[in-house]
Amino acid sequence: MKNLLLGLISLIFIMGCQSSGSDQREVKSKMKKTNVTTQTATFAGGCFWCVESDFEKVPGVEKVISGYTDGIGENPTYETYSKKGYVEAVQIYFDPSKVTYEQLLDYLWKHIDPTDQGGQFADRGPQYRSAIFYHDDEQKRLAEKSKTELGKSGRFSKPIVTEIIKFNKFFDAEEYHQDYYKKNPIRYKYYRHGSGRDQFLTKIWGHDHAGIKPAAAQEYKAFQNEYWDNKREGIYVDVVSGEPLFSSLDKYDSGTGWPSFTKPLEPDDILEKEDRGFFTRRTEVRSRHADSHLGHVFPDGPKPTGLRYCMNSAAMRFIPKEDLEKEGYGKYLKLFSQK
Repeated sequence: MKNLLLGLISLIFIMGCQSSGSDQREVKSKMKKTNVTTQTATFAGGCFWCVESDFEKVPGVEKVISGYTDGIGENPTYETYSKKGYVEAVQIYFDPSKVTYEQLLDYLWKHIDPTDQGGQFADRGPQYRSAIFYHDDEQKRLAEKSKTELGKSGRFSKPIVTEIIKFNKFFDAEEYHQDYYKKNPIRYKYYRHGSGRDQFLTKIWGHDHAGIKPAAAQEYKAFQNEYWDNKREGIYVDVVSGEPLFSSLDKYDSGTGWPSFTKPLEPDDILEKEDRGFFTRRTEVRSRHADSHLGHVFPDGPKPTGLRYCMNSAAMRFIPKEDLEKEGYGKYLKLFSQK
């Protein structure tokens, strides 16, 4: 399902998820070099790329491994795990002096849909179902207590169906799945956005669910965002799709504390639409291909355009001039040689 979704979102990127992987080894002595107090939690919440990415952000979590659990037979691979009854899951190694198992459970609820029996978000099938795999009686007790409390909270209108299952065995997923969100950030962001995961979580919990904000929902303050005072030469691209948006040659200090530009680098990659929020009419700016919210454009900019494209740093990625060639944007180098 991940491959299908990515194919629908963009034909530009070809997923490597169906590539053959090496034989898998059951996790043994994975954390020999960590603190002896390290404990283990095993959770399933749909796509393990996303669950791994979410839990690696938690203070006190030392390592997260994507893999397969709760199936029949040995050495599942990405091509065979679902046929053997395995579930995509993550093995979490954490320091209980810094983060408790109860806190990890609370964090899990806020990063999955615990009411969905058929999978998670765009990924369908039992291999994507949510589950908690307890390692001892205490974890079982805490998981059952946490699930009951969530059901009574009224947060969800449907029953909480996440399974609580005794842990049996866990196999590492192929190496290319580990830290996928770091190795393939653009493809990962495409997938995650298209899956609807963050949109659902924001709807249920608000932007600040579990204290970790999804990339698309991050909020920064004026004069405290990444690019408002960036003076380096280069271009700004959409953080999700990579489509070119603005050039440093058109950037200026608008005094607002937000990155501001007089014009787009590629006008065809920009969409403008009327925004009637906040009791006023504004012109919203979005990227054409990723449909990301970028900011707004105002008619109070300097010459020659008289426009101020006031952008959100979180929606963009800056590529310095010296990296344009290796990042695939070499054609823009000539802009800076003409200065």
